[in-house]
Amino acid sequence: MKTTKNYWLILLITALLSSCSLINDEAERRLNELKDKTESLDSLINKEVDKVLALDSLINSETDKVKKLDSIINESTSKLDSISNEKVRVFKKILE
Repeated sequence: MKTTKNYWLILLITALLSSCSLINDEAERRLNELKDKTESLDSLINKEVDKVLALDSLINSETDKVKKLDSIINESTSKLDSISNEKVRVFKKILE
């Protein structure tokens, strides 16, 4: 009777340890999958951040160009206003 109990106890312990080993292997496999997915996602995020930074740089460059053009337009407008005012003044003198 005692040997039967020992046999069942040994069998139960062996099954339990085997089960724990299988669960451990499955957990490790899933953790590795999660790690791979995390690394892939991190890489994708880094690529997208690089794209955003490049776009930001392009926007800043274009903003600088627009500011320069705006300055040129303002200068040209001022010159045209000055010329126009001078012509109007001359025309008024002629009419007087």
